[in-house]
Amino acid sequence: MKTVIKTSVAVVALLGTSAQADFSFGDMFKDMKEAATSMSTDAKDSVKVMTDGAVETSKSAERTVTNVSEDAKDSTVKISDDIKTMEVNTSSAATTATTSVSSDAKDSVKTTSTDMKDSTVSVSKDATTSVKTVSDNANSTATTVSNDSTTAVKTTTDNASSTAKTVSNDSTASVKTVSDNANDSVRTISEEDYAEYMRLKNATK
Repeated sequence: MKTVIKTSVAVVALLGTSAQADFSFGDMFKDMKEAATSMSTDAKDSVKVMTDGAVETSKSAERTVTNVSEDAKDSTVKISDDIKTMEVNTSSAATTATTSVSSDAKDSVKTTSTDMKDSTVSVSKDATTSVKTVSDNANSTATTVSNDSTTAVKTTTDNASSTAKTVSNDSTASVKTVSDNANDSVRTISEEDYAEYMRLKNATK
C-alpha cells in the first residue's frame, strides 16, 4: 500500500511539473488523497470480492461434502439393505436346501431300510426253503442208500451162502475124488510094485 502511494506521488509530481510551472502542493495532496481513497476502495472491494468468493467456495465445498455425505449414507444404507436381503435370501435358501437334503436323506434311508428288510426276508425265506429242500433230499438219499445197502448186504450174504455151499459141495466132491484116486493109485502102485518085486526076486534064483 505504501509503495503504491509513493509511486502515485512521484507520478503526480512529475505530471504536475511538466504540465505547468505553477505547481500547487494542495492540489497534489488532494490528488494523493483521492488516489489513496480510490485505492483503498478498490482494495476493500477486492477483499470483499475475495471474501465473497471464499464464502461461496466454502458453501460450495460444504454443499459438496453434504452431498457426498448423503450419497455415502444412502449408498451405505443401500449396501446394508442389500447385504441384509442377501443374508436373508441365503439363510432361506440354506434352510430350504437343508430341509430338502434332510427329507431326501430320510426318504433314502427309509427306502434303503425297506429294501434291506425285504431282501433279508426274501433271503431268509429262500435259505429256509433251500435248507428244507436239502434236508428232504438228504433224508431221501439216506433212505435210498440205506435200502440199497440193506439189499446189497442181503444179496451179498445170499451170494456168499450160495458160494460157500457150492464151494463146500465142490470141496467134498474133490476130496472124495482125490481120496478115491489116491486109493486107486495106492492100490495100483502096490500091485505093480509087488509084481516087479516078484519078478526081480525070481530073476535072481
